[in-house]
Amino acid sequence: MKNQSRYATFIIGLLLWSIPLFAQEKILDDAFLRASQEGFSGVVLVAEDGKILFEKAVGYRSFEDKIPLKTDDIFELASVSKQFTAMLVMMCEEKGLLGFDDPADKYLEIPYREITIRNLLTHTSGLPDYQDIMDKHWDKSKVAGNPEILTYLRKYEPPMLFSPGEKYEYSNTGYVLLASIVEKATGKDFVALAKEWIFQPLGMKSTAIRSPEEKSKVNNFAAGHLLDEAGNYVNANKFHSSDYTVWLGNRKGPGRVSSTAVDLLKWDQALYTEKLVSQKTIEEAFTAFRLNDGIRSYYGFGWELEPKSPFGKMVSHTGDNPGYKTIIVRYIEENKTIIILNNNAHKDIIKLVEAATLSLYKW
Repeated sequence: MKNQSRYATFIIGLLLWSIPLFAQEKILDDAFLRASQEGFSGVVLVAEDGKILFEKAVGYRSFEDKIPLKTDDIFELASVSKQFTAMLVMMCEEKGLLGFDDPADKYLEIPYREITIRNLLTHTSGLPDYQDIMDKHWDKSKVAGNPEILTYLRKYEPPMLFSPGEKYEYSNTGYVLLASIVEKATGKDFVALAKEWIFQPLGMKSTAIRSPEEKSKVNNFAAGHLLDEAGNYVNANKFHSSDYTVWLGNRKGPGRVSSTAVDLLKWDQALYTEKLVSQKTIEEAFTAFRLNDGIRSYYGFGWELEPKSPFGKMVSHTGDNPGYKTIIVRYIEENKTIIILNNNAHKDIIKLVEAATLSLYKW
């Protein structure tokens, strides 16, 4: 998650008009087969109006043990998790527990002023990278969570990167603060609250914020994999670059939700209803933020925004953790959904999204 970059949205509308309908019928099947042949490991789900049109799994839950992946296997979502953090903030706002334009230091003791909750949601806060300060100073034989992160931000006071609202810059620190604000506003643990307010009401039975110990007890948990020096896929936890997922294993807010493709479709469909919050609040989440100079920044509350896609307005998010690449794309004007969960950091995930988009035009 440390080097998560903003998802560069793709516009392929012209292609939709240049490919014969009979060819579009095979686009996704062919793309999936090609990705499979090139080593892709994961699940691809495509739906329209909540109805699954395409759902396939290929690759391995564990490459070392050669356990084949299944469509109901559980993946680490990485930064796709941010939309759930944002939703808990939105639910708190509707319950009158906080306001989007409240200052963050109203709820947390932090050495940064004039940052609003809205700034945190939209990555316009200017906060420094918490992982950098923890990497330099934290005893990595211990596991850190939000209280420790906040303590180290207070102790070392790394400087702001820019003034709040000046520009967009992706910030995992902001979403750590959001989770802690939710806990302060509700008096409840963030992990338990996500289960009580979102996962259970929506019937997302395979979705949770799990500790490493809890993950190890889930039989159908798809491990993340990376290539070793010999060119073999091995568990990503064996790499030094993955160590932060352990010593920062108790952090809440920017990641750590694990789920299945079908559960994410339940989440997707719930956003067309008012089961969690009103459509007015959801629309606010899907509205571009205006920076201090008046320019729009196209990141809402936990979602990348694209006003003009092949199917109208699109909201999406990617996730990137050691061995994992995940993405959810929602064409909200036509209720079309693409979900891809990958557990070997494959390079062609966006090609699959493009193929799925083209195939949706046929359906």
